Amino acid sequence: MDLLTLFGIALALAMDAFAVALGAGLILQPLTRRHLFRLGFHFGLFQALMPVIGWLAGLTVQHWIAAYDHWVAFALLAFVGARMVREAFSDDAPEKAGSDPTRGLTLIVLSVATSIDALAVGLSLALVGVSIWLPATIIGLVAGVLTVIGMLLGRRIGAAWGRRVEVAGGLVLIGIGLRILLEHTLFS
Repeated sequence: MDLLTLFGIALALAMDAFAVALGAGLILQPLTRRHLFRLGFHFGLFQALMPVIGWLAGLTVQHWIAAYDHWVAFALLAFVGARMVREAFSDDAPEKAGSDPTRGLTLIVLSVATSIDALAVGLSLALVGVSIWLPATIIGLVAGVLTVIGMLLGRRIGAAWGRRVEVAGGLVLIGIGLRILLEHTLFS
């Protein structure tokens, strides 16, 4: 997998974290370095671990679905991308779940919620035979950095971008899934 595609996946997966971080930046007054570190570290860690878990799960079923793995990868990425787009237009706002989203159970719930898509991506990577270690590292680092940027931007510009960012991330995932499908059906 080339680095451009890998960064595209990492950016798309980080859009949920970025959108939640925008909201967190809005509600945390004052926004401290401790807030930035806690949310950025946890979102990055969960984003790095979830694809590894999905990849390990994918290795266990790979030999059963090798003939149509590109369809499964496409379906998973399209599903996750479509869900991200749909959620961007829902009225749920998980970032407003508590007064400080960088602490306690709220932090864990948000970390899992924003990284669950990475589980499906890890499964997809296993199905197409990609090693997970570099992708997981890049996915985690990108998510951590974008979380911090999102919190800082949230503090400055407000929540107006939140939905647009999630829609863009979802569309990127759908596009990557389509690319995998086309590479395995038209160009193999």
